[in-house]
Amino acid sequence: MTQVTESPVTAGTATTAGARAHAREQHGRTVDTMRYVMVASAPAHLTAGLTENAIAQLTWAESLAFGRYTTLNLSRGTRLRLTDTSGDACVHTLLYRAGSLHERLNIADTVKVPWQAYPAAGHPLISDAGRLMATIVADTSSRHDALTGATTLEGNAAKYGAGTAHSGSPAARELLTLGALKSGLGPRDVAPSLSLFKGINVDPAGSITFTGSAGPGAAVELLLQMDTVLVLANTAHPLDLRAGFTGTAVDIVAWQAPEDLAALEAGAHTGPLAPEHLQALKNTEHDLTARNAR
Repeated sequence: MTQVTESPVTAGTATTAGARAHAREQHGRTVDTMRYVMVASAPAHLTAGLTENAIAQLTWAESLAFGRYTTLNLSRGTRLRLTDTSGDACVHTLLYRAGSLHERLNIADTVKVPWQAYPAAGHPLISDAGRLMATIVADTSSRHDALTGATTLEGNAAKYGAGTAHSGSPAARELLTLGALKSGLGPRDVAPSLSLFKGINVDPAGSITFTGSAGPGAAVELLLQMDTVLVLANTAHPLDLRAGFTGTAVDIVAWQAPEDLAALEAGAHTGPLAPEHLQALKNTEHDLTARNAR
């Protein structure tokens, strides 16, 4: 969910009638960061660059504030675009298989299987069962991190003075845990996450250097290979060098694009799939066929 900070309660809400009147006055209000429950009401900047067909197939539209989280339950064949509009977002990302939540994103295999530590266009996101959960099908950022993990309560408390979910400097693990709870999961289910829009570089000696953002307007798109629950937390990167807790919102849109699944396998999106990527895709398709045959 997205949390929105409201103005202080007024005296008029001290009674039930006053509270009801105040609540009804909020109908139709919008703020800069929110989820658009009626996706057709999303502002034009969220859907900029999408085709008319994609806009017609929208299933999710949201602007996620910095320091907040959201949980998305999206179907197979959904294409998801995240845009670092102002250039200072950092989106910690977890994926779980809808209906079989014990299967989830495995960051170690997501790096190991494609022989690539730096996620970019064409990179597969692999589950702990060796199946393809999603593929990065477009990316203008190339500043992502699959190695460092998420910020913690202890780390944020030491650096910023606080790290709880409802503090002024919430840690990514705290927010991801809240997002996981929405699906009946708990802290033990919050595995290492993929960070989008803030990158790192590993030198030959093994030292990690924070490379930051690619700048305003960078976007990354995922194509989901299975029904998926995504938990996203937009908060600071653990290696961010700045002393203050600072960042900006991320824009999120998702639309149904089942035709892209066949196009991906045919190599139309990111070129021919590497053997490991193709095998993970086949693992997913075989499992789906077996499930449907039951």
